[in-house]
Amino acid sequence: MATAKTVFVLFGATGDLARRMVLPAFYTLAIEGLLPPGWALIGNGRGDVAHEDFRKHVHDALVEFGPHPDQGPWREFERRLYFAGGGFDTDSPGSLLDVIGHVRRELGPRPELVHYLAVPPQAFPGLTRALGQHGLAEGARVVYEKPYGTSPKNFRSLNRIVHTVLDESQVYRIDHFLGKEATQNLHVLRFANELFAANWHRDHIESVQIDVPETLGVADRAAFYDATGAVLDMLVTHLFQVAAEVAMEPPASLGAADLQSARERVIRSFRPLDPAEVVLGQFDGYRDVKGIAARSRTDTYVAAKLWIDNARWKGVPFLLRTGKRMAAGEQRVTLVLRTPPRPLKGLPAQANALTFSLAGDGQIELRLLAKKPGVELQVEPATVTLPLAELPDAEPLPPYVRLIHDVLLGDRSLFTRPDGLSAAWRAVQPILDAPPRLARYPQGSWGPAAARKLAAPHGWLLGQ
Repeated sequence: MATAKTVFVLFGATGDLARRMVLPAFYTLAIEGLLPPGWALIGNGRGDVAHEDFRKHVHDALVEFGPHPDQGPWREFERRLYFAGGGFDTDSPGSLLDVIGHVRRELGPRPELVHYLAVPPQAFPGLTRALGQHGLAEGARVVYEKPYGTSPKNFRSLNRIVHTVLDESQVYRIDHFLGKEATQNLHVLRFANELFAANWHRDHIESVQIDVPETLGVADRAAFYDATGAVLDMLVTHLFQVAAEVAMEPPASLGAADLQSARERVIRSFRPLDPAEVVLGQFDGYRDVKGIAARSRTDTYVAAKLWIDNARWKGVPFLLRTGKRMAAGEQRVTLVLRTPPRPLKGLPAQANALTFSLAGDGQIELRLLAKKPGVELQVEPATVTLPLAELPDAEPLPPYVRLIHDVLLGDRSLFTRPDGLSAAWRAVQPILDAPPRLARYPQGSWGPAAARKLAAPHGWLLGQ
């Protein structure tokens, strides 16, 4: 349950992630009236930034990325913003303890503490230890950005450190793809409609495509990206998690514990990736981007064929693809239904498909074959779409807004657990140990040509 008084401590408050995503999400919560009655947000960083300067930084971030300050209660919002400089580590808390003390006197005794780590993953261990060292961990909720670890070994080390300081119930590992409206509609469409529930099985589904091409480059976060790449930034995080949402067995309920258990259980059935079924790429010109190493071998593209070894999905390929500087920007999950063998002959392949667009407020699209009106029996493809934002009284929330609100409520159902993450790292381990040869691809293309073979015999529904 949300408490009446909450102090948010935003580590990395002047960084790119906070500016683009986290700060706009907090302001949206204020506009929607979803923040507790008593709250404060304390930004933390190494610099000695005055409260007034931090408020201007937040204002400028909202002007650039929205919602615009004029669209909400900016004057009331800004007076609750503070900054604690001097860094924060086990040796020194900087000014954070002093600022928290001041805010506690303003709000009253014992507000809930929520720590949000909008920092690179290598900073997680030190900040976690410092929370324990300086008495800020007890009873707090702690949000970790992705990737939660940078390798299987690093994940295990981080997980041990986190659990020496925090109970698992305090930990919120965020993956914003789980906060998308259309991702959650994967559950509802399937479990609330027998038409789809009965066919959510290998007997009826030929393949699943999870496709997240991006037109964006990496100039705004070059240093982070060059140390991470597409496999760590997208595959082992977003794409694996969405695959689990599609593939999970029906949970006992949609409560947090049951939903998490169903999601993590199916990830344990992910077969370790075969490097021969993975294509890695780097777009032409990547090494010319400021901040990128001259001989960088970082992957900006990955396409992989994932197999799930359980009774429901055995033999059904899950085709996962993402990349930077591609021909289009999309976020799609498509279940391709099998083509009926009779009585109609010569039906086109991949014509029966159920697609969830995860972009924006989300959309569900059903592709099917229908008789073309007329004397002749001619079959033509048809498409029915349902924009989720157009449902009556729809009030969609952006993913970060939804997930931060869930942290306030103490609802962990859309956050990842360590057992599932451990299985995800195990599945990706083979391509970390023996990465496929990096292929170059032109900017504005659909990636390396070798990826077409992964989707044979029919092909990717997007682009190629």
